[in-house]
Amino acid sequence: MKLPHRRHFLHLAAGAAALPAVPRFAWAQAYPSRPVRIIVGQAAGSGSDTVARLIGQFLSERLGQPFVIENRPGAGGNIATEAVVRSSPDGYTLLLVNSANTINATLYEKLNFDFIRDIAPISGLATFSFVMEVNPSLPTKTLPEFIVFAKANPGKINMASAGSGSTHHVAGELFKMMAGVEMVHVPYRGSSPALTDLLAGQVQVMFDATPSSLPHIRAGKLRPLAVTTATRLEVLPDVPTLGDFVPGYEASSWLGFGAPKNTPTAVVDRLNKEINLAISDSAIKARLVDLGGLVLPPSSPAEFGKFLARDTEKWARVIRTANIKPD
Repeated sequence: MKLPHRRHFLHLAAGAAALPAVPRFAWAQAYPSRPVRIIVGQAAGSGSDTVARLIGQFLSERLGQPFVIENRPGAGGNIATEAVVRSSPDGYTLLLVNSANTINATLYEKLNFDFIRDIAPISGLATFSFVMEVNPSLPTKTLPEFIVFAKANPGKINMASAGSGSTHHVAGELFKMMAGVEMVHVPYRGSSPALTDLLAGQVQVMFDATPSSLPHIRAGKLRPLAVTTATRLEVLPDVPTLGDFVPGYEASSWLGFGAPKNTPTAVVDRLNKEINLAISDSAIKARLVDLGGLVLPPSSPAEFGKFLARDTEKWARVIRTANIKPD
């Protein structure tokens, strides 16, 4: 091939190779061109709802279109997840994913979807610790004392939760397995009635979300023994981690974003970039800390997908070992 012809051929080949990338780039640049729905599987006013609105407002300001929060509580978040799974994979319907999704993957035997297969991971947001707390009438002031007491009184301590298979429940079951103690699980229909009975002394211990327990801890109505995350919390700096005494223990709820599978990669990457900017914003980070959260490091969709897979495997072992069934 003569040199001028060869150069012309290479120029055409390079142009042809670039063609498929142009529409993808243009699609990402044009997105979003209309309002985006964020489906939340928890009620309005919940912690998940609060975080969804916080990030949604940031995305609205950044991307110039409303990010509208749509609450679809029920069935442990499965109603919301299925709604997103059945939506068009165009980036205009997103799911606020949380730890219930990875628990439900094993807890429910007959779901109409497969969370890991049918939801495309976008980005993580933050983890939220539970506080292992007791009614002050229990004669234990530290976690080591509690473990000794529980082993000396097997089956005599009642552990409250927000319901069978809830994040509160599985965090407690993981503790029972790793610490080798027996406690009686008492499921409630939600964390509020469980917390009410803990305060009244009807049950003795609970693994509760930090924001709802902080006022009672500060008022001396509940005694915190440990937090369940791997590191201490800024809002409870004097409370040790459970892992300090039960090596390897870690449990937390977390939040992130997902979309229907087959959502264009360019759109997922655009959302990932913007969400990572959101959790790097000082005002948003401060608000998440106020809610008892630990902001996750910015991650790629692939990295967040690996996080979801690990969390699913972790809770599958707990659910099967403890033979947990949904309410």
